[in-house]
Amino acid sequence: MIWTNWARNVTATPARLEQPASEDELSDAVRRAVKDGHTVRAVGAGHSFMPAAATDGVLLNLDHLDALHRVERDPDTGHALVTVGAGMRLHQLNRHLAERGLAMQNLGDIDRQSVAGAISTGTHGTGARFGGLATRVRALTVVGPDGDVVRAAPTERHDLFEASRLGLGATGVLSTVTIEAVPAFDLLAVEEPWPLDRVFEELDDLVAGSDHFEFYWFPATRRALTLRNTRVDAGTNAGSGLGHGLRKAAGAVRSFIDEEVLSNALFGTVNRIATLVPAATPTLNAISARALSSRRYTAPSHEVFCTHRRVRFREMEYAVPRAAVVQVLDQLDAWQRSTGENIPFPVEVRFAPADDVWLSTAYGRDTAYVAVHQYWKLPYARYFDAAEQIFTAVGGRPHWGKMHTRDAGYLAGQYRRFEDFRRAREAADPQGVFANPYTQRVFAG
Repeated sequence: MIWTNWARNVTATPARLEQPASEDELSDAVRRAVKDGHTVRAVGAGHSFMPAAATDGVLLNLDHLDALHRVERDPDTGHALVTVGAGMRLHQLNRHLAERGLAMQNLGDIDRQSVAGAISTGTHGTGARFGGLATRVRALTVVGPDGDVVRAAPTERHDLFEASRLGLGATGVLSTVTIEAVPAFDLLAVEEPWPLDRVFEELDDLVAGSDHFEFYWFPATRRALTLRNTRVDAGTNAGSGLGHGLRKAAGAVRSFIDEEVLSNALFGTVNRIATLVPAATPTLNAISARALSSRRYTAPSHEVFCTHRRVRFREMEYAVPRAAVVQVLDQLDAWQRSTGENIPFPVEVRFAPADDVWLSTAYGRDTAYVAVHQYWKLPYARYFDAAEQIFTAVGGRPHWGKMHTRDAGYLAGQYRRFEDFRRAREAADPQGVFANPYTQRVFAG
């Protein structure tokens, strides 16, 4: 069989594919793989742009490990520890939480990934006070190279916990993950097109004054779409005279128009035109940037955080020091204008606080994430190479699941706990059962 990731830029031919339906079956699959002399990699949605799951050994699809195991509530805070199968998709998790009056504290903008894949690659959202998904992991179970299931938590096998909650599955296969959820909340979303220079001038206030702020910049223009999301109590009807039922219905219609007709169908057409007529791209970007209208609405948090992406693309994202983001974007702008590179996709910019997860791209510093995209039918190498040079010049850290060319030699200088991670990995998997060429490149040099 041939396995292909979502972006269609990675393929692999594993010796066999297995889909364990229980933890016991998962353990047995690992034992048999080792007995047969195979390496092992796990896969969920295959949404990584890097060959994180690629293997010529045994590929374990975790889709059947998607059960909700238990919910333990704290009556004082309303928070809950939610334990799920590692193969559960984020959209399933969001549904389970919403049914119980709970929510994730923060989410990325795509909910197709598995829980294991999302935390293992460092998936994050935006918000100067709210960390990535791995910061909410409170315990997990790992199937090691001997097939044994080991529980790890901050006070129980601490080093294994730290190396497994964000470590590309290099210590073993995650079986269950325990995540801290919070009481459900809505988001008041305000989306407005702004001049890019105004965004830069007011950036500190925008980041500090919004619970979740991000913006999209359209290359070859000085225009941006700003998104400011403010947390409000669940069921709050902020900024509208609609009742809840009408608000929900109106929101569904607007969501369909914005996401399916404008953001997906029309955007797909723009990219197809840009592919056929590259000279039209600056005009198309200018039209797209100016055609955007303001909107304000309130909806459950996961419905605002996550969007449906039907236009296929390639992506590189780097975490850069928060103070360097304007410099980075100015340099990207100057490079695009000097080269005339055909870039019909906007650049996405998000923010995160410093955290203490060993391999988190936000470890130890306030962070801005800059993501460059390219339509999947257009060349991306020259654009991404130039962007990567700009990012690394300020000490940028590549997203573990998105395109980059860095290796362990570079990455070791970016993470204070990198050697601690390598020691934990060696202790957990001394024979390299869970290694593949990508993990060797980024962890072993």
